[in-house]
Amino acid sequence: MNTSKGWAPEVPLWELLSKNNVTTDLAADTQYREVTVKLWGRGVVERRIALGSEIAAARRSVVRAGQFILSRIDARNGATGIVPDDLDGAVVSNDFPTFDTVPEKLVSDYLGWLSKTRSFIDACKRASEGTTNRVRLKEDVFLRHTIPLPPLAEQRRIVTKIEHLAGRIDGEIKAIVESSSRDLLAFWNSIRKHHFIGSASEELPRGWKNAKLSDITSAITDGTHQTPDYLDVGVPFLSAQNVKPYRFLPEGHKYVSEELYRACIARGKPEVGDVLMTRVGAMIGEAALIDRPLDFAYYVSLCLIKPHRDLIHPEYLVHWLNSPLGAKSATMNTLGRGHSQGNLNLGLIRNFTIPLAPMGVQIAIAKELNAYMEKVDAISTRQKSIELSVNALLPSILDRAFRGEL
Repeated sequence: MNTSKGWAPEVPLWELLSKNNVTTDLAADTQYREVTVKLWGRGVVERRIALGSEIAAARRSVVRAGQFILSRIDARNGATGIVPDDLDGAVVSNDFPTFDTVPEKLVSDYLGWLSKTRSFIDACKRASEGTTNRVRLKEDVFLRHTIPLPPLAEQRRIVTKIEHLAGRIDGEIKAIVESSSRDLLAFWNSIRKHHFIGSASEELPRGWKNAKLSDITSAITDGTHQTPDYLDVGVPFLSAQNVKPYRFLPEGHKYVSEELYRACIARGKPEVGDVLMTRVGAMIGEAALIDRPLDFAYYVSLCLIKPHRDLIHPEYLVHWLNSPLGAKSATMNTLGRGHSQGNLNLGLIRNFTIPLAPMGVQIAIAKELNAYMEKVDAISTRQKSIELSVNALLPSILDRAFRGEL
């Protein structure tokens, strides 16, 4: 409360918000935009566009621009915000209650910024009850929460000030990203001197040859096509989310039965030095070396490649797959027709044409590219560190704003 600036005593939300009860019956052959709310105040966004027949319920709530929305499940994790203009008329499930603000008392954007503060998120936590997997926000408890409420003119001034400062922060972050992107582009340009990421049609250096991937590997296969039943304990199970460019990331795995594991490895048992590549999804064609011993089953979204070590150096192969030419091969060979998402056919992967240097040259190239990758990691680490420092300014700004100090 800041009565010295003419602010009213803190006001309960039930005096400032009215529940939106507008709903619509979904037509099976009509497309609808569905809304979701990102965690930690990162915005209200479109989840997907779907036919009415693809949406579980026959009736949905309709949201309007400027309404306050929250997730019953994740409000305690900052999933709150204001519906943007471009999502006016979209639909949400009952798990996303929306509210109109009382216009003569509350500016909606003022509440939008206020909802990003730690004190507001803590209030959502206190209003959420249930067991670990069934926590839900209780609206009656939430609406009893009180907020600082200056006059409307002051609310608008605070919003303008915050948006100005937030814009400067976004500008700083954008500059950081652009600078890092330039550094990364310089990295890629610097390694283009290595022929294997140029054009496959160019004349190869003496001693090099073009080779089909199938001719320099002992196996190219995918994982189980069976939708797994996950267990609390069992054998680790990996999918496309566990593979990023140059990064084998098994830590976030799930568990499946020993039976599914045995059925999967019958197609190909992953071993240290083998290569995993994503073959389904948005980030198709990303590859990483299996760099540690781990027994795991894997899904059809991953392709397992077992290189002949006397023909191709595994790290050389990973660099080629993640290079512009490897990415181009993955894109050109992606099957889109008849698939809900990109799909790299195993037969097409086997036909990838790779410029194959003599083994000594492969090892030297891989060593040099590894050194470049260390530079890339350093650039990324620097970028993240600066972004965190810049982003830390916003909570401080919000705290000052809602204490009446801006």
